[in-house]
Amino acid sequence: MELKGKVAFVSGGTKGIGRCVAEKLAQQGAHVVVNYFRSRQAANETVEKIKSYGVECYAHRANMGNHDQLPAIFDGIKQRFGKLDILISNAALGLFTSMIDIDDKAWDLSMHTNARAFLNSVQLASPIMPDHSRIVTLSSLGSIRYIPGYASIGVSKAAIENMVKYMAIELAPRHITVNCVSGGFIDTDALKSFPSYQQMLNEVSERTPFKRVGKPEEIADVVVFLAGPKATWITGQTVIVDGGYSLM
Repeated sequence: MELKGKVAFVSGGTKGIGRCVAEKLAQQGAHVVVNYFRSRQAANETVEKIKSYGVECYAHRANMGNHDQLPAIFDGIKQRFGKLDILISNAALGLFTSMIDIDDKAWDLSMHTNARAFLNSVQLASPIMPDHSRIVTLSSLGSIRYIPGYASIGVSKAAIENMVKYMAIELAPRHITVNCVSGGFIDTDALKSFPSYQQMLNEVSERTPFKRVGKPEEIADVVVFLAGPKATWITGQTVIVDGGYSLM
């Protein structure tokens, strides 16, 4: 119960990696606010599961790419709990396209939902975050490696990783750490929407030293570690969690 009494917010926290993170935070005693946009059923199921760990939880519906909707998230947290100790920026979205074919829609969707949402979340959350709080965001190997069709998303993830460095320095006087977890190929419903999902699954499994792809909980464990009391001396870092895929 290392996080007992802490208050956490997880964007995109009702499915996949986000839900795993939210549940693991709750298992360590944190009260959790989860964000969702489309599925109320998934949100209700997540809230009930998290409450079963004996903590408080509610879901806030908002499109993280619509920045007019973000202030209400953090106003609600302030009214309910009076503070926010842990910010997890997980929600992500994008269209599959090559770099040459990126149009305004693809660019804006990725940059607003991924990069700008992270920036605005930190700007809105930091005033209600006590000293020694934690900020963790999610990225992917597409920020530093070429993935076919991943151009607009990869660029937004690269922006996130760079923002982490700037935020880490600027929030250091308050001992607020800012870090990023970059996952390799993690088998989630989101990745199943890739046009070449099965081919990628086979190729990544063959190339990864452990001969398999990652699981959502393996990313979530690292995120929760960085959000906890044992990560006080880690800030401004992007931790790659890919089973050694990027070494090959």
